[in-house]
Amino acid sequence: MRRSTIRLITVLATAAVTTSVVAGCSTKNQVPSIGYAVDAAVASYNGASTLGASSGTAAVFGRVLTGFFYTGPDGQQVADTDVGTAKEVPGETQTVQYRLNPDGVYSDAVKTSCDDLVLAWSARSGKYTRPGERGPVSLFDAASTAGYDEIERIDCQPGSKDATVVFRPGKHYLPWRTLFSAAEVMPAHVVAQAVGVPNVVDALQTGDGAVIDRIADFWNNGWTMKPGELDLTKFPSSGPYRIESFSVKDGLVLVANEKWWGDPPETKRIVVWPKGTDFAAKAGENALGVVDLGAGSVADLKLEGFDEQILPSRSAEQLVLATGGVFSQVEVRRAFAQCVPRQALFDTLGKAGEPAKHGLGAGVLNAHVVQQDSLYYPAVIGGAERYRGADIPAATATLASSGTARPTVRIGYQGPDARRAQTVAMIADSCRGAGITVVDAGAPDFTPLKLPEGAVDAVLGGTGAVPGPAGSSAGVVAFAALRAGSGLDFGGFANGRYDAITDQLAGEANSTATLNLLTEAENLLWAQLPSIPLFATPRVIAFGHGMQNGIAGPTQAGTGWNMDRWVLQR
Repeated sequence: MRRSTIRLITVLATAAVTTSVVAGCSTKNQVPSIGYAVDAAVASYNGASTLGASSGTAAVFGRVLTGFFYTGPDGQQVADTDVGTAKEVPGETQTVQYRLNPDGVYSDAVKTSCDDLVLAWSARSGKYTRPGERGPVSLFDAASTAGYDEIERIDCQPGSKDATVVFRPGKHYLPWRTLFSAAEVMPAHVVAQAVGVPNVVDALQTGDGAVIDRIADFWNNGWTMKPGELDLTKFPSSGPYRIESFSVKDGLVLVANEKWWGDPPETKRIVVWPKGTDFAAKAGENALGVVDLGAGSVADLKLEGFDEQILPSRSAEQLVLATGGVFSQVEVRRAFAQCVPRQALFDTLGKAGEPAKHGLGAGVLNAHVVQQDSLYYPAVIGGAERYRGADIPAATATLASSGTARPTVRIGYQGPDARRAQTVAMIADSCRGAGITVVDAGAPDFTPLKLPEGAVDAVLGGTGAVPGPAGSSAGVVAFAALRAGSGLDFGGFANGRYDAITDQLAGEANSTATLNLLTEAENLLWAQLPSIPLFATPRVIAFGHGMQNGIAGPTQAGTGWNMDRWVLQR
């Protein structure tokens, strides 16, 4: 049971990520509604889409749209046995047997089925395309195809609770537990109703182009979220909470899902206050019980009556660079990287308390895809040496060699964000000496799509360019965000060797081969500079006095990963 899993995690979680508040005296009463401040941007219900993944859907809807696995507080994948079971079947070809809980049903009374898995795979497999100027373009705007593109077929009888996932011969996808996970398995019956077919399984298998176009269009756009404009019939829940309403004034209101077959949520109502909220004002109004925000991102934030901690997260604070426009030449990207004061940025903005000697947050982040607490990390970061701190003479010389005179770099991020504004200001001050003008292009309506549109030259954000909670120990998003054709490859980076390395790493179990591949990947990325890693994004995570079962989650799932267990007594 999930409750047992959470209890086990509570016992085993390290002190650095665990807050345990003992219940107060018996005169205290349980608060019926808990306010949750998190700097994810609620833009889509569909966490598997580019929009959903890049806005932080997983941090908001992990207990609304469930999956076979969810991201735990240390960034690991944890089985959600309330949803069903998933196990590898012995054999030469990698095969995984999925069995949904017989009692599983959406909040609209439609049973969960393997149709949902077929839709997820179809949308993320990359096999449904249309002609484009530079070759085939996926019909589905998926954040990435990682793992799903290795699946050959899914055996599923429409409406069944069982599915057999068979991978391509000769392929073995090691992080298979990242597939069909929370916030990424969408209700297939909603799509079927919207496009007018009995079920999506048969519709996708028949290959009717017009029908598949309609399915893709709904998958891409049908779950877009705007305050006050939701048709709730399209947003059924498969978890302990369901959406009741969404507005700027009242936030995103989640209430107990009466159809949930697992342990009922301890608190019946959670109000999510997402990015764009005046968090300082909400704190002053005593409207918050849990806070999960980028450290230093909210000016004048005062959390009185909270147990507060600052933690390094699984998210990599980074600059994602365009590979066109002002940065079309790699020499200009290198010059910019040489003037970015990475050490000073870490010292001023990137520390989460007193840094540990090793692991997450121990210093400047010197890898693009390798985790700071990985055993491989110390051996793969040699390519970062020339970019450790601002080297203005070197940046000036590199820029001169490019033939580009006094370039202007516009850095975008979703604001307001005091820490990222200061980051841009420090970069601007440093790079000015190298003849590079840096412009702050942060805005409340900013999205990473501004980069491929040419409106900015760089995005300042976390892993996958996400504004809020991001990252996991598996690192699938970090790898996918630099893969050619990925929805999260906002900078348009394309390198065949890097893509081949990521493919091989996904199935490589030999540690020596893995080390060699990771070293090659990092050297390649430091040479080409599609992004500039800065530091592990520090997070402020706070629980109101009287909170029980609050466990910090500095990952893509956010601290709301177990919100259905929260109890606040006052």
